[in-house]
Amino acid sequence: MELKQAREQLMALQAKMSAYGHALSLLNYDGDTAAPAGTAENRAHTLGVLSEETYKLSTAKETVELLEFLDANKEQLTEAEQRMVWLMLKDIRFQQKIPMDEYIAYQQLIVESQAVWHKAKATSDFALFEPYLEKMFATTKKFAQYADPDMDPYDYWLNEYEPGISQATCDRFFAQLREHLVPLIKKVSEQPQVDNASIKGHFDVQAQDKLSHYLIGVIGLDPEHVGLSTTEHPFTTSLGSHLDERITTHYYEEDYTYSMFSVIHEGGHALYDTGSNRELAFTVLDGGTSMGIHESQSRFYENILGRSKAFIQFIFPKLQELFPEHLREYTWLDVYKAVNRVEPSLIRTEADEVTYSLHVMIRYEIEKAVLKGSLKIHDLPGEWNRLYKEYLGIDVPDDKHGVLQDSHWSFGAIGYFPSYALGSAYGAQFLKKMKETIDTDAAISQGDFSKINAWNKEHIWQHGRTKTPDQILNDTLGEPFDPAVYLEYLENKCKDIYGI
Repeated sequence: MELKQAREQLMALQAKMSAYGHALSLLNYDGDTAAPAGTAENRAHTLGVLSEETYKLSTAKETVELLEFLDANKEQLTEAEQRMVWLMLKDIRFQQKIPMDEYIAYQQLIVESQAVWHKAKATSDFALFEPYLEKMFATTKKFAQYADPDMDPYDYWLNEYEPGISQATCDRFFAQLREHLVPLIKKVSEQPQVDNASIKGHFDVQAQDKLSHYLIGVIGLDPEHVGLSTTEHPFTTSLGSHLDERITTHYYEEDYTYSMFSVIHEGGHALYDTGSNRELAFTVLDGGTSMGIHESQSRFYENILGRSKAFIQFIFPKLQELFPEHLREYTWLDVYKAVNRVEPSLIRTEADEVTYSLHVMIRYEIEKAVLKGSLKIHDLPGEWNRLYKEYLGIDVPDDKHGVLQDSHWSFGAIGYFPSYALGSAYGAQFLKKMKETIDTDAAISQGDFSKINAWNKEHIWQHGRTKTPDQILNDTLGEPFDPAVYLEYLENKCKDIYGI
């Protein structure tokens, strides 16, 4: 085989796999948004067929021979091509170790599991979801053991979502957060609580939808390539490539800020994905390099920018326009304090910045215990409730507001949750670096995200998966990752809001 021909075949192979991925993603997206409740079986059948074809294509003898040939001649490839080959071989080595019938069954399990999770959450019935969750954790553990029998299963999946981390890394990270956040939360609890009446009441869903589309434009998303829908649990997905991005939100009539910050959060994900270089489209290098870096962008936009004084001052006139009767009694400062109120709560996605990482720690400890075998799925709700009482001091009233609140386990995202806390910490350090060259407050106060987006595109977005998380952090920050920067950011926020 000639090298030129092999390189052309490499690009053609990725384009074909991207097309299959597009079809699979569209089916999953439809299932989470517009599909009628009784269509899961039909969708599972189609996904099973497409998954089998994808499996055959990616593990075919011709595919393996092509990638091994290119790997043997990698010194003649560009850095981007070398990265493509490495990532594809890594995925193939994993798939080769998974029996095809088990791989297809897992794809079908995901569809069925997600459908049942929706019903279970709506009825607060963990028992309904329990057998599917049992299968999901068992399959996750089994696949990790197939992939690397000598590696702890949870370490394997943590490393898949955030290359370079392990339980030891997470244990140190969370211990540092716990050491500083627990006393900080205690100090806040001793202060008079911030009034949040400015964000509570009755807010028309159509007005909230107008706010969502306005926010999409403000933060710099291109509506020609980014769509918005509603779903039970907000998420972002790329359909085939970064050229077709979808975000979702959920509207609550009693609180307009839930959707407001969901849109900004998911918008941060979409900005990252759509910021990939055009030449990366339809290749394995398209999109974010890891979930930690991805969450650094979503939580950066949602919290560090979206909950800042500058942004609330900017957005407040629009809020008054959309919700005039309610907000005529309040000022932008009332809203600013309300959206930064620190208070232990039941729902992770509604948690304030200070208590948020405790929610993540609970999920981390549960996942670790289940995969280790020290916690049975049947006992998971009880352990969930116990940890919420221990960490956050609150009682969980039912499974809907407890163990069933997140969708992640229903589609096998076990090992994902630590990325949220890591991403939050990464974002604080990105802000510190960004402020060396950009007056972020001045830009946000004008509703002008262009300089901020350009900085992120230059240092993070454009690279897609060509760089590892460590390379992104090292090249961007010029110093090691330091969670202390995040803790200092949270402490300063509490001083501003509570005077402590």
